[in-house]
Amino acid sequence: MTTLNRPGAPDGHVCGIDTAMEVIGGKWKVLILWALHEHPYRRFGELRRMLPGITEKVLASHLREMEADGVVHRVSYDEVPPRVEYSLTEDGMRLNDALGPLAAWGRERPADGGLEQRAGQGDVVGGPQKPTEPIRPHARAITPGPTPAAASVAASSVLR
Repeated sequence: MTTLNRPGAPDGHVCGIDTAMEVIGGKWKVLILWALHEHPYRRFGELRRMLPGITEKVLASHLREMEADGVVHRVSYDEVPPRVEYSLTEDGMRLNDALGPLAAWGRERPADGGLEQRAGQGDVVGGPQKPTEPIRPHARAITPGPTPAAASVAASSVLR
């Protein structure tokens, strides 16, 4: 998905991260970079098997965009059946190396997203919040009281 440049800078980019995110934005592009780094010179079908859940349409689209951005190299061989291989360009390898620290951060991050580390640390100024009851989305507060039939009997006895 190619994003439109944003106003505010001559080339439409605010900083280097903005430029990088334009190239790797989307759910699958970083995973395509990883797959081509781990297994260079892959065919389309091999890449698709390496990325469970990606559709052929999305993979083809992302590969075209990444080729246009200069991070993926496409080689088409004049054979029968036709053979096309994808690999990372020098820029693609540099981009993948730049994503290394982000990958390390993701591997070191607890599976719960750090919630255990933050337990007891409230967002309210003044210290931790006290624990609350778990929220039950479909639970209604039930107040003890007379049933509708008992309420009508009580009301009729008052009227007498």
